[in-house]
This record gives sequence, C-alpha cells and structure tokens, in this order.
Amino acid sequence: MKRAFTASVWQEGEWYVAQALEVDVASQGTSVEDALANLQEALELHFSPPLASEPQIHHIEVEVASD
Repeated sequence: MKRAFTASVWQEGEWYVAQALEVDVASQGTSVEDALANLQEALELHFSPPLASEPQIHHIEVEVASD
C-alpha cells in the first residue's frame, strides 16, 4: 500500500532536515535529495511491523542502601 506524505525541508548548518508533516518522523542529509530519500526510508521503517520477539518477564533482587 502506498501513502502520500508532505515533507517540510530546511537547512541547519551543513545538513538538510526533512520532516513529514502528517506524522512525527524526520531525517536529514547533505542535500535536499538525500534528506528526502532518508525521510522516505525512515517512514518505511516507521510503518513496518515490529520484528521483536515476545518479551520474557524476569524477577530479580537488587541490594539497595537503606536511608
């Protein structure tokens, strides 16, 4: 599925920053084209399903100083 986003691009020092206006995702590059390409990759990663395994719950005991 393809989805369109609007990007705001500005320069900060030597870097160009690209930010998607519809979601809180941004990236940067050394040119406008690089910043937009990096933003596209960041958006693809942002919307891809997580690859993490199920969390395992562990109980631990820790020695702490008393007041």
